[in-house]
Amino acid sequence: MSQARCHLRAALFLAAVSPRGATTGVTARRGLSAWPAPQEPGMEYQDAVRTLNTLQTNAGYLEQVKRQRGDPQTQLEAMKLYLARSGLQVEDLDQLNIIHVTGTKGKGSTCAFTERVLRSYGLKTGFFSSPHLVQVRERIRINGQPISPELFTKHFWHLYHRLEETKDGSSCVSMPAYFRFLTLMAFHIFLQEKVDLAVVEVGIGGAYDCTNIIRKPVVCGVSSLGIDHTSLLGDTVEEIAWQKGGIFKHGVPAFTVLQPDGPLAVLRDRAQQISCPLYLCPPLEALEEGGPPLTLGLDGEHQRFNAALALQLARCWLQQKGHQGLGELKVSRPSVLRQMPLAPVFQPTPHMRHGLRDTEWLGRTQVLRRGPLTWYLDGAHTTSSVQACVRWFRQALHRGQRPSHGPEVRILLFNSTGDRDSAALLKLLQPCQFDYAVFCPNLTEVSSAGNADQQNFMVTLDQVLLRCLAHQQYWSHLAEAQASPDLWSAPSLEPGEPTSSLLASHPPCTHSTSSLVFSCISHALQWISQGRDPVLQPPSPPQGLLAHPVAGSGASVLREAAAIHVLVTGSLHLVGGVLKLLEPALSQ
Repeated sequence: MSQARCHLRAALFLAAVSPRGATTGVTARRGLSAWPAPQEPGMEYQDAVRTLNTLQTNAGYLEQVKRQRGDPQTQLEAMKLYLARSGLQVEDLDQLNIIHVTGTKGKGSTCAFTERVLRSYGLKTGFFSSPHLVQVRERIRINGQPISPELFTKHFWHLYHRLEETKDGSSCVSMPAYFRFLTLMAFHIFLQEKVDLAVVEVGIGGAYDCTNIIRKPVVCGVSSLGIDHTSLLGDTVEEIAWQKGGIFKHGVPAFTVLQPDGPLAVLRDRAQQISCPLYLCPPLEALEEGGPPLTLGLDGEHQRFNAALALQLARCWLQQKGHQGLGELKVSRPSVLRQMPLAPVFQPTPHMRHGLRDTEWLGRTQVLRRGPLTWYLDGAHTTSSVQACVRWFRQALHRGQRPSHGPEVRILLFNSTGDRDSAALLKLLQPCQFDYAVFCPNLTEVSSAGNADQQNFMVTLDQVLLRCLAHQQYWSHLAEAQASPDLWSAPSLEPGEPTSSLLASHPPCTHSTSSLVFSCISHALQWISQGRDPVLQPPSPPQGLLAHPVAGSGASVLREAAAIHVLVTGSLHLVGGVLKLLEPALSQ
C-alpha cells in the first residue's frame, strides 16, 4: 500500500471519532510528511511544477526555522546572492519600472486595480502576486494574463539549471525556497518581455521580504494593516506596520490608506527616517465629487479603499513618466491630516474609470450564480478582512432576488491555516446565520497526484485534518454559548457502519446550525451541491458520504431548497480549490 493511501486510511479513521475526542485519537501519528508525486512522462509543465514543489519547505524544517529564526537581514542578503547566481544583479532590476505594494488586507486587489488602470493606457504590464488560486503560473502575469504553460516551463528550467550550475559546495542551501524562486523567475520574465511597468505584490513580510531587493521602485503603496502572520511579523499591528513600512525607499513617493492612529504613526515615522514622502489617500468619494460615481469591477465597500490607493499609485507612476491627461486637480494644495500630507484630489480620467470598472481578481468578492446555487467566494483570512467579507455577503444577500417559493439555505464553507486565530474569524461569521457550517482542508481531492499546482508540503496531512476538527469545535462552542449547553452530543458510528469521506458531524443546536467536516473540497462540494450545480459534475459520490445523520438529513434539505447561498472564505487556498472544481476552464 502506498504511503499516500496509508495517510488517507489514517485520516478516514477519524470518521468514527467524535469531534471532542478527535485530538487525542491521532496525536500519535504526528510527524507524517507528504512526498512529491512521481513525475508523469510527457507533461512538461507539470514536471516543472512538481520540481518547483520540491522547493517548498518541509513542515518539520519550517517549525525548526521558526524556533531558531536567524537575522532576517541575512535572509535578504541571501536573496541578492541567488539573484547574482541566476545571472542578474540588483542594478538590473533598476531597469524595471516597479510599483511595490504591501499590506495585510487588500494588497492583491490594490495591485489588480493598479495594473488594470495602467493597462487601459495601452502600457505593457507585468504583475507578480501570491498566492495562486488554481495554477502557479497565475502568480506571474503579462498584460493581466497568467503566463502560458510553455513560457512558464521555459523560464523555470532555464532558471533551475542556472542555479544548479552555480551552486557552491560550501553553501548549506543550493536552491532558493519556493517563493524566492518564483520572485527571481518573475524578474527574469519581466526583463525579457520588456514590460513598461511591473506591479509587484510583497509576500508575507516587508522589510525583509525577498521582493525587497527592489531598491528603486517608482512608487510604493501600503494597503490596510491588521494582525496577520504574527509568528513572522510581530504580535501588534504597530510591529507589523514597522515591517510593512520597510519597503519605503529614500526619495520614492509612497501612499497609504486611512489606518488606525498607531500603525499610521509608525508608517509616518518610518518614512521620515529615510526621507520618503508619504501621502494619505483621500477617500474615493472625494474623487467622485462633481462627476459620475466610479464603477468598480470588484464588489464590496472595502474595495473602495483599495481602488483609491490604486488610483494614486497609477497617477503617480504616469506623472513621473511624463504622461499627459492625468485628470484635473480639484485641490491646489494638499491638506494635512493626522500630521501627514493628503494625496492630490483629482478628477479620474476615462482610462482610469475604465480600468477600475474592468478589473477582475478571482476569489475576491466573487459571485458565481448557477441554477439554485449562488457561490460567494472571498479569500478573507484576517479579522479585518473577514469583517469586510461579512458586510459584503450580507449586502449581496439583501440585494439579491428572493425565490418566489421554497426555502433558502445558507452554508459556510471555511478553512483557515497558519497561525491565524480561527476562533476569532468564526465568531465574526456567526451573525450571517448559516444553516450549515462545513469545514474541510485545502485539498481539492483526497489525493493530490496529478494536481501539482495545489500540492503543499509545508504542512502534514494529520495537521490539516486536526485543524478542521478544531474549527468545528470552535463553531460548536459558539453555538453552545447561544443555546443550552450539552443539549446535543456528537454521534459516533456503530461497529460495521461504512467509513465515510465525511470525517465528523455535529447535530444542530436549538438555533438550527449544523456543522460538518469533510476530508477534501471535492467531497464538501458534492454534498453542498447535491448535483444541482449545472457545471459541477463530479464523479459518483464515494460510498458512505451520507453515513452521518446530519449529512443525510441535510442532503434532503438541500435537494428541496429553492435557493442555496454558499460563502467560501477563510483561506485563498480553499477558494482556489473551489474555483478549480467550479470553473474547470481555469485549469486549462
